[in-house]
Amino acid sequence: MISFSSRVSVSETVLFRELDGEAVLLNLGTESYLGLDEVGTRMWTLFTTQPSIQAAYDALLAEYDVTPETLRNDVEVLLGKMLEHGLVELKDG
Repeated sequence: MISFSSRVSVSETVLFRELDGEAVLLNLGTESYLGLDEVGTRMWTLFTTQPSIQAAYDALLAEYDVTPETLRNDVEVLLGKMLEHGLVELKDG
């Protein structure tokens, strides 16, 4: 389970490219990649600029018309995929 007090850190070998609101993340070390739609790209931006996952979650909850439970699940699923592909690391908050 992901602790929302953690901070998201981008792995050093990750390349991020955004085009027309969508993005691709590529781990140059493993050649794993992940494509993001507009919402996923917004989530990535907040994950990597906020002091904690909770802060990013709170900002997303204010921006999107979504239930807290649905958003929490979406955040956990996306971060799980990013962790699985070695795109991010979590640091204790």
